[in-house]
Amino acid sequence: MALDSGQQRGSLVSQINVTPLVDVMLVLLVIFMVTAPILQQGVEVNLPRVKAAALPGKEEQFVVSITRRGDIYLNDTKMSADELADKLGAIARERPDRQVFLRADARVPYGEVVRTMAAIKASGIANVGLVTEMASDVKRFTSTDEHESGRSGP
Repeated sequence: MALDSGQQRGSLVSQINVTPLVDVMLVLLVIFMVTAPILQQGVEVNLPRVKAAALPGKEEQFVVSITRRGDIYLNDTKMSADELADKLGAIARERPDRQVFLRADARVPYGEVVRTMAAIKASGIANVGLVTEMASDVKRFTSTDEHESGRSGP
């Protein structure tokens, strides 16, 4: 430790050496920067885009995801529709007020989403929320889009 010119030999110096502190902080920063992207794993789902506000989250959320291929996941665990109903039934018996969020790829047929919602409701979960992405501009249907999607009328 360095001594100030006005202090006697053997007296305590009350200064903090900042260099080791900065070194430790930089190492921690690098560790977090490397590990953070690794922790961001999940099920890849292309969500539909809509104009709506986000719902506030209170506690651990249960998210049911449907991939483009029709695979069903509860959080990050792949399961069948029957296994999903059994698992959510056990959750509903323990906490009937729990909410489940449904994330479905935009290209998943509507019937598959409805069947999954029906399985969630049949398990005893009353609150089902649909997860979407915020869109800056919602596309309006044109007559060509209506024809391709099978819709008709004014």
